[in-house]
Amino acid sequence: MAGPGKTLLVVQHTEGEFLGLLEDHLEGRGIRFGYLRPFAGGTVPAEAGPNDGLVLLGGGPWGSAGGRDLPGLRAEISLVVDFLVRRKPVVGIGLGAQILAIASGGGAEAAPLVFEVGEARRTRDDALNGFLPDRYPLAVYMRDRPLPSADAVTLAEDAAGRPALFQLAGNCFGFAGHPGTKVAMIEDLIMEFEDSPPDCGPALERLRRMQPAVEDALVYIMTGLVQLTGLMRPADPSARRS
Repeated sequence: MAGPGKTLLVVQHTEGEFLGLLEDHLEGRGIRFGYLRPFAGGTVPAEAGPNDGLVLLGGGPWGSAGGRDLPGLRAEISLVVDFLVRRKPVVGIGLGAQILAIASGGGAEAAPLVFEVGEARRTRDDALNGFLPDRYPLAVYMRDRPLPSADAVTLAEDAAGRPALFQLAGNCFGFAGHPGTKVAMIEDLIMEFEDSPPDCGPALERLRRMQPAVEDALVYIMTGLVQLTGLMRPADPSARRS
């Protein structure tokens, strides 16, 4: 059962990328969410306010390492700092993971805009309360890369050994790739901006073939995530994934 009145503030940076498959999982658990769209005139608040948690989505061609920084980057970093001070959960995806890393004392490194589809490998058996699959699909559409702080824990890595998922402060998580992505979301991102990665066709086809695996992995990812963020009552430990 979801806690009473649990609400997530979701900061959306592009028309194309939204919560995707995560929406059904949140709605099914009675966790409410509302989108804030700064690119459409929405104002980033200075404080967490009544929101129980924060989700920062990806930014398409926008980054955070100085090459093509997201407009309003400083305001979002300040907002995340406030959530961290109040010990409220934050989930960052793509650019959102970079913002979380910066706000928590880490940083971001410059990297070209890429669209990569591959696999992430779990680095700890207890990752996401033991629910994170040993291997799961990883679709990254992102400029620049997060550099988690020294006290962050890497829960999964990509094929190059870079953090694919990290955890800090117990209830905050940074995903390099969108765990609930859809092929249509990537197609919309490519059409939304003139700046897009080269030759996206093969990666789109890989993602299309992997879509059922994305959906399957998300069941386990969301189970652990909602437990550790405190947005739901803790599940019976005996139900942990083996």
